[in-house]
Amino acid sequence: MSEMSFEELAEYHKDLKQLLKKFRSLTDDISELKKVLAVDPDAAPPYSYRIEGLGISTCVIKVKKIACRSLKGRGVNSGLRLVYAWFEIEKKIVMVEIYHKNEREVEDKGRIMKYFR
Repeated sequence: MSEMSFEELAEYHKDLKQLLKKFRSLTDDISELKKVLAVDPDAAPPYSYRIEGLGISTCVIKVKKIACRSLKGRGVNSGLRLVYAWFEIEKKIVMVEIYHKNEREVEDKGRIMKYFR
């Protein structure tokens, strides 16, 4: 059984760099999340769910509950959101976007549509 591979869009990398200024533990937090996704990449409500109505065949999932150690005492209610595309057959996850819900309420559907069909 081959392992899950992870890729990042350039925009995701920029998002992450911005958030790292505020949330120093985010690199480690995302590493932990990747360990979970490598084993169980599909949506798992209420923590994550598929973004419906995009009109594309790619499975795009939004994670609403991300544990961030920089936000002490908040646990998984950190307010951070992660959007990724999951390619089941290729065993690949592409990190699309990461943001804090206080900065933006919803995912960037334009970015998703730009890269995935």
